[in-house]
Amino acid sequence: MEKTHSNIERLISRKKKGSLIFPADFRGLGTDSAIKKALSRLARAGAIKRLAHGIYYIPKTDPVLGEQLPGADEVVRMLAQKEKIRVRPAGAYALHRLGLTTQMPARRVYITDGHAREFMLGKLQIKFKATTAKRLLRKGKISSLVIQALEEIGTENIDPATTSKLRELLLRENPRMLKYDLELAPVKVNNYILKILKQDNP
Repeated sequence: MEKTHSNIERLISRKKKGSLIFPADFRGLGTDSAIKKALSRLARAGAIKRLAHGIYYIPKTDPVLGEQLPGADEVVRMLAQKEKIRVRPAGAYALHRLGLTTQMPARRVYITDGHAREFMLGKLQIKFKATTAKRLLRKGKISSLVIQALEEIGTENIDPATTSKLRELLLRENPRMLKYDLELAPVKVNNYILKILKQDNP
């Protein structure tokens, strides 16, 4: 136990301030229980701080802004990397990422091929929704988000201004990526996108 603690403490001391820490970072240094206990002790000592269940970070303070917490997108990206899962924005957060809404949702929803879960990052709720592998095969940076957003909100009640913005976004996508993603989209979403792309002035 003490050896595990000292080894973890030594490795953490070499990391940059603001770095994210996960129990998986220390596999092989002890049992899962010993690693968790060591991280809890280091958190109580102030060497690291607990951000959410199983997620810690090394405190970083800006002279003007004060303590700087890791960003939610960074946490999600690192979590996906550690667990070897794929994660994509969904719902209202996908709309925000596309610039279709300026309102930042209080809950960020992601689809994943990992386990469904929910956790809090400060006051921000993060939700992972388990989905099919097919929905995560889309490749376009823009088209994958547009299709995901349309799956969530539907295509029936989209106002003309949003339709115009969607069209502008899709026209910026790589044509090959767009074609590939449309083949993986639900029929209703596929038809909607093809319809607005054919319009000169939606």
